[in-house]
Amino acid sequence: MATPTSTLGSEGLTDTFQMVLRQVTASVTNSPTATAVDFLTTQYITINGFTNDHVTVAPKTIDIVLPTCTQTIKPDQNGYLPPGTCGALWDYYPSFSAALVFTLLFGLLTLAHLYQAIAYKKRFCWVIVMAGVWESMAYLFRTVSTRYQQNTGVYLVFQIFILVSPLWVNAFGYMVLGRMIYFFIPSHKVFGIPAPTLAATFVAFDLVAFLIQLTGGSMGGPTAAADEQLRAIHIYMGGIGLQQFFIVMFVGFAFGFQAKMHKQGVSKQGSRWRPLLFGIYASLTCITIRIIFRLVEFSSGSTGVSNPLLTNETYFFVLEATPMLFAISIFNIVHPGSVMAGPESEMPGFWTTCTGLFRKKEFRKLDEPEPEEMRILRA
Repeated sequence: MATPTSTLGSEGLTDTFQMVLRQVTASVTNSPTATAVDFLTTQYITINGFTNDHVTVAPKTIDIVLPTCTQTIKPDQNGYLPPGTCGALWDYYPSFSAALVFTLLFGLLTLAHLYQAIAYKKRFCWVIVMAGVWESMAYLFRTVSTRYQQNTGVYLVFQIFILVSPLWVNAFGYMVLGRMIYFFIPSHKVFGIPAPTLAATFVAFDLVAFLIQLTGGSMGGPTAAADEQLRAIHIYMGGIGLQQFFIVMFVGFAFGFQAKMHKQGVSKQGSRWRPLLFGIYASLTCITIRIIFRLVEFSSGSTGVSNPLLTNETYFFVLEATPMLFAISIFNIVHPGSVMAGPESEMPGFWTTCTGLFRKKEFRKLDEPEPEEMRILRA
């Protein structure tokens, strides 16, 4: 004897399907769960069971998790919302006055560096000028963001500038030491490496770290998903970790230069090289403090629940803004142009060094002995 389902024809299937559609009733229960910047709502959909002449269907409940973000709190005049709520970009109430003060300070340092670069006729100082410009832009956008706290575009621009601008200071330190080696050491070398090659190599390393950090900083926007933000943080942390590794390597060459200067005795200009070298050490130390702060800050991800560095603005200004202010102002106080003057203070720049290495390879090919067959043909 056939089962009822085996005698179910096409008309029966259609009727059954329509009956299911008619009898499905959804009882939806929302339970929002805040996960920092992501809010999820679980919807419970219950499908009622039914029985007819052909089939019996038991009731079934389906759980569907959907992203949602509904803000019920009215923001204040600056757009502030409590941290962790929907639409909140800041983990604290950012200070307008503090951001404005640092904007002005970095702007003044930038103008001073621009004047010194022109006065001392040092073209390579455009690098430290760019460092000041980027820091000034970072705090300018931060100042604007304190008044428009729900504007993701302004916030993202601030974040990118603040995360990658220290690399300009790094590059300038590399270029200054290279010129010191070229100016003060008769052989123009440390550990057998020519000064132009040394400076160009570390600037190239700095460029690699710059691209990695820029990639991470641009990926981790405030509207990005949680997994995307975590991936961006890992990329950025890898970039600043690489930056610190290059700094440690560079300090080794700085020690080598210092040892050579002591061994050399009285240099061209007595001991005028000491303040500038110690200025490089101090600037790199400030950048290292800032790197350690960033590594600790991002160690717990994008949420400040277990990391007070993300929820207290004081840490940002003490461990990020102030060290970078010192790192740039140090070269205002001890400017390379005041220590290294004259034609001998000019060294081939980054692009000149790179193209020079390429040309040397071409010249080596031209200098190779002519094959025997070609000499016979010429004869």
